Amino acid sequence: MQLIRRLLPYLRPYWKEALIAPFLMLLEVAMDLAQPRLMQQIVDVGIAQLDMGIVLRTGLLMVGLSLVGMLGGVGNCVLGVRAGQGYGADLRDALYRKIQSLSFGNLDALGTGELVTRLTNDVTQIQEVVLISLRILVRAPLMLVGSLVMMIITSPRLALLLLALAPIVLIGLGIVIKYAHRLFSAVQKAIDGVNTVVQENLASVRVIKAFVRQDHERARFARANEELTGRTIRAERTVALFGPFLMMSLNLGIVGVIWFGGVQVTRGEAQIGQIMASVNYLTTTLMSLMMVGMLLTRISRAQASAERLIEVLDSEPLVVDAPDALAELPAQGQVDLQGVTFAYGSDGEEAVLDGVDLQIQPGQTVAILGATGSGKSTLVHLIPRFYDVKAGRLMVDHVDVREVQQRALRREVAIVMQEPFLFSGTIAENLRYGRPEATDEEIVLAAKLAQAHDFIMSFPDGYDTMLGQRGVNVSGGQKQRLAIARALVMRPAVLILDDSTSSVDVETEALIQNALEENLKGCTRIVVAQRISTVLNADSIVVLEGARIAAQGTHSELMERSPIYREIYESQLGNGVVVHG
Repeated sequence: MQLIRRLLPYLRPYWKEALIAPFLMLLEVAMDLAQPRLMQQIVDVGIAQLDMGIVLRTGLLMVGLSLVGMLGGVGNCVLGVRAGQGYGADLRDALYRKIQSLSFGNLDALGTGELVTRLTNDVTQIQEVVLISLRILVRAPLMLVGSLVMMIITSPRLALLLLALAPIVLIGLGIVIKYAHRLFSAVQKAIDGVNTVVQENLASVRVIKAFVRQDHERARFARANEELTGRTIRAERTVALFGPFLMMSLNLGIVGVIWFGGVQVTRGEAQIGQIMASVNYLTTTLMSLMMVGMLLTRISRAQASAERLIEVLDSEPLVVDAPDALAELPAQGQVDLQGVTFAYGSDGEEAVLDGVDLQIQPGQTVAILGATGSGKSTLVHLIPRFYDVKAGRLMVDHVDVREVQQRALRREVAIVMQEPFLFSGTIAENLRYGRPEATDEEIVLAAKLAQAHDFIMSFPDGYDTMLGQRGVNVSGGQKQRLAIARALVMRPAVLILDDSTSSVDVETEALIQNALEENLKGCTRIVVAQRISTVLNADSIVVLEGARIAAQGTHSELMERSPIYREIYESQLGNGVVVHG
């Protein structure tokens, strides 16, 4: 409960509903508890004395109290739902905002599938406990205590039967609660696994079909699904065993009340209506105890979800703005790396970059080459400060990126990722994503520079064409060109192209490079490429190997003095002829 209490501040905006709802439930409980006593009055007085007036008056009073109780119950439900749903929405919103504030390093550790589960299933578990608490958590204890008191008032002797049953029930309840938390924690982990598999499958369905791996993926999903099913069965079975156990205790109690009550009636020590009321109160007491048990198991499951939510809410971004960080960075495009060292994680893993020194002048085009895993993408991800360097400094226009607000830095440094992501919406909306105020003329110019204008205009709706989820209705090369255009709309001082033309044909790639060269004279361009033909005309080419810069210079210079570069060139172009840029 302590972890769940930490999430209760999100209920504060709905304090009126949360406060009034229990009072309405108290009204319903009071009306329900009065019914057996009134029934006793009908049996022991009205029927015993053949007084129909008492029967009718008491019967009408029971109907009236039932209507009052119904109004209390309905009001409790309405207010409880309003408070619970509002609470869930606010908690989900807070969790989403926290996720948006986290750095790449945080997201790498948490995982997309787990975050989806926490935003959906885990929030739902907490929300349902709040809904239940405003109804059952109020009703069950009130009914438990109230019916117990009323049974003592009705027949103190028969009430002693509860003393024999209560320890048995409480022991069973304790055993269930002991194991429920651990079991439901495992269930939530299994849901993570299913969500991860489903998300990967839906995102890569074309790859799966292309490689005819449907059977493999079905088996992979089946394993995750079976794991979830097995863990859920174990958890629910443990909880479900408590129900029959409690019903057995209830039936034993009823038998005991009828047995000993019958003996008292034959001796003239009790009346039939008194026995009927005692059975009713005993049933209510044990049923209330069952509700408390079920509620506690739900709380135990919610406790597991609360742990997972608090883990996210308590996460601090690994990349944060300094208190005195600059709010503006009128960048000219100079980038300096001074002894930059970086490794993923914080457990002393091998450095991806180790003591890298690199200076890029404003307006230069710098290409970065290297084998897979040489740190090319890592290097360019450090410039917009997706990660912080472990050692050294990274400067933009003589200002350490850690001394600039991330928002200001990323307004000046635009990056086109290896895997372009397009959002559902129109092409124009996607192009304006980084700069919503951009004019139609600006997005058209950016599209022309990215060689996207012609294919956009081939669609019937042009720039108003709706893109499907992840840009499913355009090709890979078209996605990359739209992503480049989106970055150009931002008018950045530094443009990073992280292998962003890999799906574009060589001719179109050359047109893009020429258009950028002619129209972005003052923009610094950093190009990560696999194809060496992409970078032949760069002002400077950087070759990464073993987490360090192995060579740097123009194409001609590197062909003369860098065996690594010459090997890359000859392996791709095949003739070893030096092409001067």
